[in-house]
Amino acid sequence: MGMDGPYAALMNIVACGLPMLVWAIAVDKVHRNASTGIDWSNSRPWRDTLDTSLARLAGLWITFGAIAATYFIGRFFHEGVFSFAMWCFERAAPWLFLASIPYVLLIDRFTTDPRDGTWHLGAWAMGLDEPVDRAAVARHARAWAVKAFFLPFMIGIVPGAFGDFIRTDLSATLADPVRLALTLITLMFVIDIAFACVGYLLTLKPLDAHIRSAEPTVAGWVAALICYPPFALMRSGGPLDYHPGTAEWTFWLAGYPSIAAVLGAVLVALTAIYAWATVAFGLRFSNLTHRGILTNGPFAWSRHPAYLSKNIFWWLSTIPFLTTTNSLTDAARNTVLMAVVSAIYYWRAKTEERHLSADPDYVAYWQWMERNAPIPRLFARLRGRPARLPEALGAI
Repeated sequence: MGMDGPYAALMNIVACGLPMLVWAIAVDKVHRNASTGIDWSNSRPWRDTLDTSLARLAGLWITFGAIAATYFIGRFFHEGVFSFAMWCFERAAPWLFLASIPYVLLIDRFTTDPRDGTWHLGAWAMGLDEPVDRAAVARHARAWAVKAFFLPFMIGIVPGAFGDFIRTDLSATLADPVRLALTLITLMFVIDIAFACVGYLLTLKPLDAHIRSAEPTVAGWVAALICYPPFALMRSGGPLDYHPGTAEWTFWLAGYPSIAAVLGAVLVALTAIYAWATVAFGLRFSNLTHRGILTNGPFAWSRHPAYLSKNIFWWLSTIPFLTTTNSLTDAARNTVLMAVVSAIYYWRAKTEERHLSADPDYVAYWQWMERNAPIPRLFARLRGRPARLPEALGAI
């Protein structure tokens, strides 16, 4: 047995997440952080929190139902990589439903303010004579929308990348620098995907990994969604597809092994930075959310290390101005389209900064980076002026 199938790929996620979970609780003791909103020293009787818990369970189950309906209606969720994720969710759903009951009943005994968006949604559905905080419900809906959209994609691409890496012919790979580079790039993606899946799966308050807020603007959502299937504009045949007439770096450098080895090493390093940015988040990784401010690892060098390294990787690996068609039109078109793709990631970065700048901790981090971090200082020199923090939308 090659251990390269989907079950082994899922165990890869477990092997990634379990040590993180143990470390977070046993060493970092994240469950004691004040930011969890949980006071373990203040246990309230079951009878005092039961009504609150029932409303929260109602709100949670309504959310589950809405997500399930979306998965059922969205045809693309049952095609391609998404189909594996749907297979996983169908088998996990009954257990998730059952586990939600003791989880909510227990946590509500210690939560300092259990009347969150989940509660307001449930209270509205149950017809309780309580004013409904529509803003809280909207925040709840946005947070779950992030998880519902990105988790299927992340889980869906796990088996493919994992299987490709496991099936690697090690002896042949070690004998060829280019092949070694491609294998290491695949490994970096396997690591990145595993940590991303763990981040989306463990959005829990006791781990202090809950979503503080999700992107509140349409612009922020659009900038992110057009980078992922099924909305990805740069997909094959999409309006921003910059690949027609191009060939990968391995094609152009086939007759130059030394240069190919050097470029392969650079691409591996860029992919490693991309994966490192995900790993640095630990349990808190996800798109379009505020789950705490990160200042360590590659985020001490750049505010957006993943976006920067990813785009440099694409430019170097695709080389869009070289074409197999010998067409200047194709070369110009592909170069412009890739520039537009990079501009979209710049747009994503700015919408994220605007969202996070509602947090004073992020403002302090942003200002420190402008003064001290190598990448922001380099861009400031190129612009000839310091950058300006996008204006926050206010408390979110």
